Amino acid sequence: MTTTVSVMKRISGNNIVSPLGFKAAGIHCGIKYKKHDLALLVSEVPASVAGVFTTNAVQAAPLLVTKEAVKKMGKMQAIIINSGNANACTGKQGMVDARLMQVETAEKLGISPNLVGVASTGVIGELMRMEPIVKGIHKLEPNSQLEGSIHFSQAILTTDTITKNTAYCALIDGKEIIIAGTAKGSGMINPNMATMLGFITTDANVESVHLQAALKSVTNLTFNAITVDGDTSTNDMVLLLANGMAGNVTLTPAHPDWEVFVQALHAVSQDLAKMIAKDGEGATKLIEAEVKGAVSDEEARKIAKTVVGSPLVKTAVFGCDANWGRIIAAVGYSGATVDPDAISIQIGKITVVEKGEPIEYSEEKLISYLKQPEVKIVVQLSQGSGQGKAWGCDLTYDYVQINATYRS
Repeated sequence: MTTTVSVMKRISGNNIVSPLGFKAAGIHCGIKYKKHDLALLVSEVPASVAGVFTTNAVQAAPLLVTKEAVKKMGKMQAIIINSGNANACTGKQGMVDARLMQVETAEKLGISPNLVGVASTGVIGELMRMEPIVKGIHKLEPNSQLEGSIHFSQAILTTDTITKNTAYCALIDGKEIIIAGTAKGSGMINPNMATMLGFITTDANVESVHLQAALKSVTNLTFNAITVDGDTSTNDMVLLLANGMAGNVTLTPAHPDWEVFVQALHAVSQDLAKMIAKDGEGATKLIEAEVKGAVSDEEARKIAKTVVGSPLVKTAVFGCDANWGRIIAAVGYSGATVDPDAISIQIGKITVVEKGEPIEYSEEKLISYLKQPEVKIVVQLSQGSGQGKAWGCDLTYDYVQINATYRS
């Protein structure tokens, strides 16, 4: 009997070590003044690995080292991450430092350096101070307890105000598998990928080639559907490790439970993506745009992301200004196929435009709705069957303050 999505559910704990065979740790090593800044994630056995990476042509040294490891091995057993310094635009020395992090981690764990991924986040253009990092690597003691997971999620943060964690379980071949994720991201967010790091673990048994296809498809619907400020960074990635310790039959797209696995992966990724958007630097509100009736799903997602990325829409939401003209303008300049006379718009449950014509509504009720912590905008195009969503946040005074003083 084919498993259905009813066997997928979110679980308590929400931590990166919830799947069997994973351990994590995070410490303060001295890159930052006092906050945790060095993290380690380890699988008991080499895991199948998939990765998606920034589309910025300028790519940081750790990202290049990790891409090489993913391509060469198709397996990964550990990921070492630092915050406080991006090790980006650091030339030949940056590559030397990233490889040193890889080698030192491998030495500590007694594994091949090719099984170690490296990730960094923080200030661009400054050389790493490697002495505290190397010493810190050898002080890390990963464990499978909640404490290790909490410290891990804290150590990867930069301007984030909260840690971002989630986990789901699902039945595969009658066996429970778990998919869990931890991410960081708050500003310089406009993936295809942006200043975000995402780490996803699962004890499901999946070969790397199929894991990569699943992650890529899910990323387009989740991590690539968020924007905070339209900037795409140099460092960022999502890595997915599947160690197979749940003992299920190897998953492929031909397996009757394949879609259950993909939907659980989608749920983890969407949770993390929305947490990143909601925690945008200085943000007070999460904005969700849903587009229906586009000529294709791709165009629907394009329009949705344009709406949540519009500075004028974002500032209107911040100011509780019921200015739907900014929304329809963003739809129009998105580059997608639209008919102005067919566009309808709802903010919350209040219709403000129908078939291109303004509709009378209670501005008082709409302003009251816009004061809520989550604002939903629905755009109906009546052009086809395409649909898609995107998430962003409001643009506030604090965003300017945070980024005006980031280095000082």
